[in-house]
Amino acid sequence: MLTEAEREHLFLVGIGRPPKSQSASRDGITPQLQRFLDALTFVPATIANPQWDIVAWNDAARVALADYGALSKDERNILRRMFLDRETRTAQEDWESVARFLVATFRAETARAGEDDRAAELIAELSSKSAEFAAMWDEKDVQWTGEGVKRIRHALVGTIEFEFSSFAVDGRPDLRLVTYTPAGQDDLEKMRQLCHRSGTDRSDAFPR
Repeated sequence: MLTEAEREHLFLVGIGRPPKSQSASRDGITPQLQRFLDALTFVPATIANPQWDIVAWNDAARVALADYGALSKDERNILRRMFLDRETRTAQEDWESVARFLVATFRAETARAGEDDRAAELIAELSSKSAEFAAMWDEKDVQWTGEGVKRIRHALVGTIEFEFSSFAVDGRPDLRLVTYTPAGQDDLEKMRQLCHRSGTDRSDAFPR
């Protein structure tokens, strides 16, 4: 009978910790949130669920990171792509550092949310298919996503450097928004080129 906000408040007041989210099975986002993503013309942005399946993205993410709409739901998983997809691996300027960071942050986030059956199944799958994932998972490192720098090698425009930031989605504790802001003017121009090639360039919506 409680709303998500009321339930969380009750747990925090009563036992000093938030409850495990009840929203794990809701993969969709609101139209308002999708419009926010779409307004970030040259800033790739994605939203992921607790198992790190990408459930929403904008056109900038499609042209710079991956065409998520052309992938199956399983193929949209961040960890599967990093460890099992050759193109994703090749696009990383320093694959091992990126992979270690992802494994450490996934461990921290699943521990914070309370590891569920779907996360356990993903860990088991990747451990059986990738010796590198299994070794990194066994190291038991933990990190928070927070902010940082990401460099990708793009087949059309070369290396693009982004400053990424991670945000919780208020009212949806099961979702996390990540934005990738072009780090410099050259990187912004490369994003403009990509968006122009794809027909999604809306320059008037983005301040120069």
